[in-house]
Amino acid sequence: MLLALDAGNSNITIGAFEGRKLICQWRLRTVHDQTADEWGILLHNLFSPAGLEISKVDGMIISSVVPPIDSTLAFMAERYFHTKALFVGARTDLGITIKYDNPYEVGADRLVNGVAGFYKYGGPCVIVDLGTTINFDVISRQGEYLGGAIAVGIGIAIDALFSKTARLPMVDFRPPKDVVGTNTVASMRSGLYYGAIGMIDGILERIIEKMGPDTRTVATGGQAHMIVSGSRFLKTVDEHLTLEGLAMIWERSHRA
Repeated sequence: MLLALDAGNSNITIGAFEGRKLICQWRLRTVHDQTADEWGILLHNLFSPAGLEISKVDGMIISSVVPPIDSTLAFMAERYFHTKALFVGARTDLGITIKYDNPYEVGADRLVNGVAGFYKYGGPCVIVDLGTTINFDVISRQGEYLGGAIAVGIGIAIDALFSKTARLPMVDFRPPKDVVGTNTVASMRSGLYYGAIGMIDGILERIIEKMGPDTRTVATGGQAHMIVSGSRFLKTVDEHLTLEGLAMIWERSHRA
């Protein structure tokens, strides 16, 4: 069994695979000061209700954009799963060519999304990952990771509205009933929702103009379903894209 971890700034998404089949998934908060023992016990407690056995895990692959927790996760893998975790980076055999000016600047999650996007949907394609930030990852027809764009995430926008104003409340993100809000909360939801869609569609329109009209667009991440329902350019949601990309990279590295 393979355990795949995608460690982001806000959450860590964990997937258990048998071959290429995702058999279970969990999402945890990213806690910077959590110890290896705490991570190990937490994962053990997740496995038991799912009917999984830690002893069956024979591999672990991690994409992380949170360097302070990398050594903790590596130690947890060795102590509780008796395996050495493979951390994805620019030196990893990905099966795509990185064309970024400095390949070592690219977040591991962006590389993983590029791999999964290209091998699932072909090129050219754009992966829009709605997380703490909104990442646009562009893959060419030849399987080259070209780069993309990084924009403010929806959660950051909500926090900024609340923390930087005196009278605006904290709101959740959801599609509004009408673009014209008739109260403060409705107005904020309209601005957040249509503002995010407008920004995403504006960037995608320019990328598609550059890459060609046959460019595939795929959304993944927490708010993907809500955004796709209002977007002109995003029509496909792939909820498990990043985890599947990790499984692909693991398979490739071990086949090699």
